[in-house]
Amino acid sequence: MTRTACLAVLLTSLAVPAFASPCAEGIKALSGKVSEEGKQAIAAGSAGQAEAAARAGQGKTGAAGEASTKSPETSADAGKGADKAQAAKVALDEARTADGKGDEKACLDAVGRAKNSLDAAR
Repeated sequence: MTRTACLAVLLTSLAVPAFASPCAEGIKALSGKVSEEGKQAIAAGSAGQAEAAARAGQGKTGAAGEASTKSPETSADAGKGADKAQAAKVALDEARTADGKGDEKACLDAVGRAKNSLDAAR
């Protein structure tokens, strides 16, 4: 009898992860998007660094004496996107924690915040 009960508990615990909650599905759906947005924000932010490095030692203008065509707002916009991408990542981490605790409401709230931050980053 004890052996049967232990086997039943073991099989039940193995089967539970197979049934993903709606929140877990939301986390899964947003994870790749959040990661990609973060990569794009980093790339956009580092583009200004490459331009600055190319102009190093050349004063305010390029080698041919021409002013840069990129506006200073570009890097500021990239910073805003990076902030929103980071906020989305934090919200997804909170969603994973809530999902692990079985708190569906908190998980769905955090997934909603992640989605809103991701939408604002674009």
